[in-house]
Amino acid sequence: MTPAQTLTALAATLLLGLAPLHASAQPWPERPLRVIVPLPPAGPSDIVLRGAAPKVQEILGQPLVIDNKPGANGNIGSAEAARANPDGYTWLWTTDTTLTVNPHVYARMPFKAADLQPVIRASAFSQTLVCNPNVGVKTVADLVKKARATPMNYASGGAGSPGHLTTELFSTAAGIQMTHVPYKGPAAAVQDMLGGQVECGFLAGPTVLPHVKAGRLVALAVSGARRSPLLPDVPTVAEAGYPGFDATFSLVLFAPRGTPAALVQKMHDAMVIALKTPELVERLRLSDQSVVAGDGAETAARLTQDAQRWGDVARRINLHLD
Repeated sequence: MTPAQTLTALAATLLLGLAPLHASAQPWPERPLRVIVPLPPAGPSDIVLRGAAPKVQEILGQPLVIDNKPGANGNIGSAEAARANPDGYTWLWTTDTTLTVNPHVYARMPFKAADLQPVIRASAFSQTLVCNPNVGVKTVADLVKKARATPMNYASGGAGSPGHLTTELFSTAAGIQMTHVPYKGPAAAVQDMLGGQVECGFLAGPTVLPHVKAGRLVALAVSGARRSPLLPDVPTVAEAGYPGFDATFSLVLFAPRGTPAALVQKMHDAMVIALKTPELVERLRLSDQSVVAGDGAETAARLTQDAQRWGDVARRINLHLD
């Protein structure tokens, strides 16, 4: 046998050996994809996911079954996702606080952060610092001056919520103390702020925006690194005198650890296309969110940074939720 014939025979043998691998490889996806959302329906998380779902379904050729499993600040549904078979048919869609805050405040977590791998940081959102007009403050400087002179309180959507953590981070930066009044959700907090039972608070932009425009609440600042497009004249906390202040939160898609990298990449790529459609970009803008579409590595780095920030806040205020 000549050298050329030997090489040809070797190549044929290798191809035959690979044939069973190709034959056994399964196309993906072959059935609907389940996306667990460990939060109540109809919130900001649903706005983004349900807006992206039609395009993702079109690209992947299978429907997304959105399964809301709220409870324990996202722990219940997240634990179910973390235990799922890493075969590319179960995903988790949640706020970053599920992994950046909960491990610091729950003594008994039903899952480990390492059980989940980030796929994409889909969108970012901040909180808006608002006060009842009768408080008599119109700027962050006014609020800090008043809080140093007299006892004040603030509302949040609940212990461990973005608004709670943001206010405590701001209080540390400003050197003030205010009494926390937690509510079961931002809507209830806003109602009592309108009624004068509580004075101020960092709350979700869409929840307070109608009241700001109507003059029933005064917007002092936004917590993120950039101004809100819905309140372009309202400064960031950093612009208001606290350089480097950034309390930005995110919606993130996760996969169970061990999900094949090729499937993770396919899902990531489909989500990027869906998130960048003009219709969804505008829908997010109107809900005071912005598209990020960061990859897994970028998302993991951001989660690590935020986990350290919020862990420091939780320890400082001795926050425990169980």
